[in-house]
Amino acid sequence: MRVLLADDHQLIVEGLSNLLLANGINVVGIALNGRVAVEKALALEPDLVLMDLRMPVCDGLTATRLIRAQRPDIRIVMLTTSAEDEDLFASIQSGACGYLLKSMSGTAFIDALRGLEEGVPPFSPGLAYHLLAEFARLAKDADVRAAVPPTAAGPADDLTPSDAESVGLTARQMDVLKLVASGMTYKEVGRELALSERTVRYHMAEIMERLHLEHRSQVIAYAGTMGLVAPPGAET
Repeated sequence: MRVLLADDHQLIVEGLSNLLLANGINVVGIALNGRVAVEKALALEPDLVLMDLRMPVCDGLTATRLIRAQRPDIRIVMLTTSAEDEDLFASIQSGACGYLLKSMSGTAFIDALRGLEEGVPPFSPGLAYHLLAEFARLAKDADVRAAVPPTAAGPADDLTPSDAESVGLTARQMDVLKLVASGMTYKEVGRELALSERTVRYHMAEIMERLHLEHRSQVIAYAGTMGLVAPPGAET
């Protein structure tokens, strides 16, 4: 994985760079402000940008939007000290595919990046549920109501083939959606459904296109509005 680091604190980027290199992750560049982050992302074409939220010249949210507008294939994960819901939601809306807190351990940080390579959106513990709650709130908006008719809003176990069709998904795609929403990697979903990882990725691409979503994290949040993901503390 080729990574670009964007943070205005020199000590932070040096420490991150050493941690990544020690774990076999290639750091292709460092940017100390948002404007340089945009320039280097477009020039170096990294697989991932680790983006600080607040930087001089151009903040992380603006830099994320600018990069995603020109290179939507570049993944961006916010790496910040802020655990505020407002910053989390704004980051995802700007195009980030994950949100990690600088307070996490080095081991957890590397594990999150390894998970990203497997298709698992990287979020610090608890933040994904905040995102699900926000998407559930947005489900009251007209566009989401149109995409999630009442017949498909019940618990996952009650969804029928006709319910799947009502949201534009095949029964197989609904199976994939439920397993991905449960936290499985594409490889694990493939084993569960006796499909190749490539086929699972194809189904996910189709799901995102039909639901007008851009990131796997948005798909998981969408699944929460359909009752496919149990809220924290729910009985199993």
